[in-house]
Amino acid sequence: MNTTHKATRHTGGPLNARRAFLQGLGGAMVGLPWLETLHASSLLAAEGAASSTPTRMAFIFFANGAIMPDWTPAGTGKDYQLSKTLSPLAPVKDDCLIISGLAHDKARANGDGAGDHARCSAAFLTASQPRKTGGADIHLGISVDQVAAQHAGQATPLPSLELGIEAGRQAGACDSGYSCAYQSNISWRSPNQPVAKEINPKLAFERLFGMSFQDAKKREERDFYRTSILDAVAEDAGRLQHRLSSTDRQKMDEYFTSVREIEQRIGRAAPNKRSMPQDLKLPAGLPSEMAEHIRLMYDVLALSFQTDSTRIATYMLANGGSNLRYAHLDIKEGHHQMSHHRENADLVKNIQKIDQFLVAEFSRFLQKLKSIPEGNGTLLDHCQIVYGSGISDANRHRHDDLPVVLAGKGSGTINTGRHLKLDKETPMANLFVSMLNRMNCPVTQFGDSTGTLQGLT
Repeated sequence: MNTTHKATRHTGGPLNARRAFLQGLGGAMVGLPWLETLHASSLLAAEGAASSTPTRMAFIFFANGAIMPDWTPAGTGKDYQLSKTLSPLAPVKDDCLIISGLAHDKARANGDGAGDHARCSAAFLTASQPRKTGGADIHLGISVDQVAAQHAGQATPLPSLELGIEAGRQAGACDSGYSCAYQSNISWRSPNQPVAKEINPKLAFERLFGMSFQDAKKREERDFYRTSILDAVAEDAGRLQHRLSSTDRQKMDEYFTSVREIEQRIGRAAPNKRSMPQDLKLPAGLPSEMAEHIRLMYDVLALSFQTDSTRIATYMLANGGSNLRYAHLDIKEGHHQMSHHRENADLVKNIQKIDQFLVAEFSRFLQKLKSIPEGNGTLLDHCQIVYGSGISDANRHRHDDLPVVLAGKGSGTINTGRHLKLDKETPMANLFVSMLNRMNCPVTQFGDSTGTLQGLT
């Protein structure tokens, strides 16, 4: 049988030539990280490869706001101190911009009555007022990530990547007469078409590496024998190794080790099919531990950026108004239930523990990006990543002074290591316009923006 493996490039357009891929049998495709040898030699230059690194964009959403007195830093500018909740960001403090003063007016009622949590997630990336309906006539607005995907998404195998932790409904009414779709999605391709998120790490991984369209039987065989996606491209990888510098060989080994580690963790999270009857259909298997679920999805996101499989991503750590229970933090109550704490000290303490836990996982993700060399800096240097919520004080349903962190230097266009305190009621959409411009999207207005966001540089 003739089994061929070849190194190839995604050919979606002139901007994508900077990345090479290893392609194997069954549609498996492994993107390579930034390798200086490829860009300094004729390996890719002969094909017109670009030498510049692209800017990535990601938006990470958390539900139910934060305990703002424990979130907001003391001091402004470079001379500020991380707050209790933000203290896990200490290792990447110089790579983050803490932004205070942003608001989402379209998350407010504006005559529509109750439903702040549905509006919180709906408006988070659209800066648009959702139509209040529990029927099929949903209407919102295109989200900032999808605007970027329309402009720059064709340069990569995946125009955008949507990840999450919590399953959601796309129909029916959830919060005070609002469609469940508003709470379950932050990415919207059009005013009435949300982009569903993937909550299964295994399926997200397979989509990333071109296996989602692979024959189901072949995928099951690979799972049963616990083989790796790397096995399918081993021959081509071996040939390429001989053409790389010692530094790039080490970088490639570290990358493959990271891919294999994620595969193994996903495998441990899934049910063991070896001892099951052949005719038994098993669920795909989500991690039983929340922290591992969150980390796996962050690691898949990091891989997607490292391999230039996509440059645009969203990640929902929970649905809008989520009532997830954080049992591993010794918290029994649901998150949303506690968010209406009425200043109960015990509930406030527990919510702050959740806030700090989620920031710690975000910090771990940023540290991973910072550890990956790329071009003249790191992968994190070429990112602009928003971590935030569309609600600040969930107890009083406030949508001003939102908890927002902007991480990454945006390819040298963002002055990080500061606490940026803006005028009150600055539209969050202004930040989105500035981020889109950094993705070479020539927009001047988005949602309810009033201009670009001043103070980023």
